[in-house]
This record gives sequence, C-alpha cells and structure tokens, in this order.
Amino acid sequence: MEDKHVIPIPPQVLAQAQANIDAALQVLAPYLLPLTPAERHDLPKMGDKTLSFVEKAQDYAHQYPALCPSYLNVAEFDVDMTDATGLRRVHITAKQLSDDIDDTVMIAGSESYQAALVFYNAVKAAAAQDIPGAKEVYADLKARFPSIKRKPNE
Repeated sequence: MEDKHVIPIPPQVLAQAQANIDAALQVLAPYLLPLTPAERHDLPKMGDKTLSFVEKAQDYAHQYPALCPSYLNVAEFDVDMTDATGLRRVHITAKQLSDDIDDTVMIAGSESYQAALVFYNAVKAAAAQDIPGAKEVYADLKARFPSIKRKPNE
C-alpha cells in the first residue's frame, strides 16, 4: 500500500457533509422501507445478473397484457422498477461515499493508534527512568492498553 496520510478535515466541512447526509435521509425517509436481517434474507434479490431478466419481463408485460395473470399489478411493477433503478444510482454513490469514509476512518484510526503507541512506549521508557509524572501516566495508559485476553492454559 502506498503511504497514505489523512489531511485535516475542517470542522465546517464535516458539519456541511453531515447536514447534507441528514438532508438526503430526511428527503428519502418517507420512501425507504427498512428491513430486519431475517426479512432481507428471505427476499428474492434483484442484482446485476437478474436486472436484464426483470427489465425484459416488464417490457413483455406491457407488450402482451393478455399473458399477465389477473393477480399481477403491472402498474405496481412499473413503480417498483422505477424506484429500484432510481435508488440504485443513489445507492451506488452512497456506497462509494461510505466505502471512502470507512477507508479514511481506518487510515486516520491507524495513524492515531500508531501515534499513541509511540507515546505509550516513550512514557514506558520514561517511567523506567523515574522521570517525574511518567509512572502515573504509564499506569493510567497501561490500564487502558488493549491487551489480548488469553484463555487459561494457553
């Protein structure tokens, strides 16, 4: 991985981004239908591989209405397809944003953790040399240091 470093993000930029995301959520909220994990699991999924099938079926339903069963509501089919394809574009952009934010949080977190480790090791060395204040800081940080809990007999 090439050496990547996070640049400072001005607080007003973060506030503006959050406001825009909040606004998008508010605009879409009346139309969004959150699902439970079980509901997500049980639904048949339309993805890249099935999209052309669904589009062709929709076209044929309009071309050959006599072939549509009475229980198939073609107008609702059209609404669902319009929503699915329209939200798909929004989803792709939002997913890219989410992935980029996740990556940047990971890099910034990694850099922060590395800086904390450098400081922790310096304080540990200072405590070993009886430098005033170092033992207290070291004890506090040591208590918070994420350690791997080992099972007995390991």
